Amino acid sequence: MSTWRDDPNAIPPWNERPKCHCGFRTWLQVWTDPLPQGKKGCRFFKCPDIDDDFKACTFMQWIDTRPLGRVSFKEEQERRVRQQQIRLKGKEDELKRRRAELGQRETALKIQEEQFQAREAQFKREAEEQKNRYKEPAQSSTSDGRNKKGKFLRSTQ
Repeated sequence: MSTWRDDPNAIPPWNERPKCHCGFRTWLQVWTDPLPQGKKGCRFFKCPDIDDDFKACTFMQWIDTRPLGRVSFKEEQERRVRQQQIRLKGKEDELKRRRAELGQRETALKIQEEQFQAREAQFKREAEEQKNRYKEPAQSSTSDGRNKKGKFLRSTQ
């Protein structure tokens, strides 16, 4: 039984592709340059270069050591479509990962906001309590028998 490594038109399953140094699954490509000699038409794995730091990853792994033969125009088109599908799958996976990351960040922000609101409410309560504590002694000092002008009130005893 032939495998994807033997068939020039076969595409390896996503989970069988190596990961590059960035941690992404690699893309399958075909060498189109005339140099190095004898490599034109050979397939290789390459980093998708989806690095957020804009650093180019140079990961590359050859699948074929020599070209596997001529490919018809239709086969080449089909191969390109499959490559685009692979790229899209990689981008979809990356998008899912980023959405999950975003969900985690949103959850963390909600928790922080709730904690902030709880602290703010606690500060308001403490300020109100402190305000009430200072009011009570001030009210009791005027209840020593004097009126508002400072004169003593007569007792009716």
